[in-house]
Amino acid sequence: MRGRELRGELDAFLGEREDELIGFRRDLHAHPELGFAEHRTTQRILDRLRRAGLEPARLPRGTGLICDVGSGDGPTVALRADIDALPLMDEKDVPYRSTVQGACHACGHDVHTTIVLGAGLFLAQQAEAGLLPGRVRLIFQPAEEVPGGALRVMEAGGISGVDRIFALHCDPRLDVGHLGLRNGAITAACDKVSVRVSGPGGHTARPHLTADLVFALAKIVTELPAALSRRVDPRSSLSLVWGRVQAGSVANAIPDDGLAEGTVRCLDEQAWHDAPDLFKALLDSVAVAYGVEADLGYVRGVPPTVNEATSVQMMRDAADQVLGPGASVPTPQSLGGEDFGWYLESIPGSMARLGTRTPGDDREIDIHQGTFDVDESAIGVGVRALAATAFTALWEGRRPTAEEATAEAIVA
Repeated sequence: MRGRELRGELDAFLGEREDELIGFRRDLHAHPELGFAEHRTTQRILDRLRRAGLEPARLPRGTGLICDVGSGDGPTVALRADIDALPLMDEKDVPYRSTVQGACHACGHDVHTTIVLGAGLFLAQQAEAGLLPGRVRLIFQPAEEVPGGALRVMEAGGISGVDRIFALHCDPRLDVGHLGLRNGAITAACDKVSVRVSGPGGHTARPHLTADLVFALAKIVTELPAALSRRVDPRSSLSLVWGRVQAGSVANAIPDDGLAEGTVRCLDEQAWHDAPDLFKALLDSVAVAYGVEADLGYVRGVPPTVNEATSVQMMRDAADQVLGPGASVPTPQSLGGEDFGWYLESIPGSMARLGTRTPGDDREIDIHQGTFDVDESAIGVGVRALAATAFTALWEGRRPTAEEATAEAIVA
């Protein structure tokens, strides 16, 4: 299907369905559910897909679902949405304000879900008309914020047989109508680190007779981040930032234990994989020097989200077709975490940032705030972008490689 024809089909579809999709988003926004508890959300998506004649399958643990559109003849691409909310109070005065105490869609997952649903409904129409050149898998993933939902999808075979995967994420600093694209890492790995230090304790008048635990902990807190800049390629952006340091209870006693907790961020996959061993070696070297014991707790969060260049180009080409030239713009890297990175460790794909700011609105609104909201015309933009990306990826996937084309020419 040529770009002009696809754009016309999408315009006609959204002319009929855009109000319904906005209503669907508002319903989700008013009834947010936290990670692995998205039972109502899952049922709402299931019901709507079944009404369209599709056969969605709930994930084994009860929340989240997968739904295939089209036949298995040809390549398969996946469109992913995350469906969970955040444990925040909704501070907006709008008719669709959260009705759930302490839960709020403050990251746009209600928008992501609605967009993938809308794209799926449009693609189902195209498949029924015999116009879909392959299969599209809709992934409605639970618990992105926990995180861990992506791993549950993968455990259930959610990306088995998938050639490429795509997703959007709301960006309140980008105007509606724009798609932010970037090759390589677009978001960072995010892990949690804890260091528990122990020693014999003692009197502050006689630090030479014991291990000065607070001094040792201070050295760990300052020297570990500093050492990283000399042990790791700075282009990896591997960083350690402490969020909590605790030791002692009185001024004249050296305590026998202390704790430091923080997060590790990283944009490079290899540096991320190597980080736990490196941290352990650095920690041990400092602890030994000051005569304390130091135990490292390292909890994996998510890997960096590393966009594959060909998949990014597919999103760019799709945006040009259905949003117009100039709709795709460069977007900066973020050190925030996103569990879409787990998929991209296994298959190529790309995540793009979806502009949700009304043009001319100069308010500083960010995600993960109780005041977060979107210009709802972004829903139609997202449906257009993901549906066109699916078509682009399916057609590109059907084209023979250079080697296959050469072989066919020799046979001919």
